[in-house]
Amino acid sequence: MDKLLQYYNNNSIPYISVEALRMLQIQDTVVILDTREPNEFQVSHIASAKNIGFNTFSLETKALQKLNKNTPIIVYCSLGIRSEKIGEKLKKAGFTNIKNLYGGIFEWKNKNYAVIDSTGIKTENIHAFSKMWSKYLRAGNPVY
Repeated sequence: MDKLLQYYNNNSIPYISVEALRMLQIQDTVVILDTREPNEFQVSHIASAKNIGFNTFSLETKALQKLNKNTPIIVYCSLGIRSEKIGEKLKKAGFTNIKNLYGGIFEWKNKNYAVIDSTGIKTENIHAFSKMWSKYLRAGNPVY
């Protein structure tokens, strides 16, 4: 995972571990933004996450318009690559407290943390994006 993220990312948005996010999630002190596409989000996502997409991302999204620029925000995607790009856009727009989930939802599931589907029910399914990327998902059921 380290080599993959070093290759694709430039560390412009600091990482947060899945364990640290889990503690913040329990305390309900953070906004979690899923930067995957809606079809990926519908398969499963981290509870309380808001889907803001990647290809259709807009700073005009209601979920972003309501946020204070100093609100703690965690962005994630499958592995942490697309989310860094969205984090950069948020930073450029003036958001000051953004972190990128290291390893994304794959690492979240690899650590056996729960994900929910579009109806709010726990699931083992994870949208694996593609067969190439699915090798980083070691837990749950990959869905394409």
